[in-house]
Amino acid sequence: MAKKRGISKYLELSYWSEDLILKNLPFVLFLGFLALIYIANAHFAERNVRRIQTLQKEIKELRWHHRSLQADIMFRSKRSQMQQKVKDQGLRPWRTEPKRIVISK
Repeated sequence: MAKKRGISKYLELSYWSEDLILKNLPFVLFLGFLALIYIANAHFAERNVRRIQTLQKEIKELRWHHRSLQADIMFRSKRSQMQQKVKDQGLRPWRTEPKRIVISK
């Protein structure tokens, strides 16, 4: 019976007097402040995760663009492609091998 009496004591409104509430008010305010900080931290973390994901997508797209440009430059710098480009200017490749100049001391 004593246990029931003890539990019912906490359920009565007379137990929750002004003194008890005012005595624990700083602790309740502190818990509320911690809850606000926790929520703000969660929002900040989610915003950072979204930002990181968009930057990763942008890096992927820039990497693809870089590779396509690099392949295009490699194709255009081939000897056969260069010959076609300068053909209308009247330039032709050399038919003979380059000569080596040897200086004797």
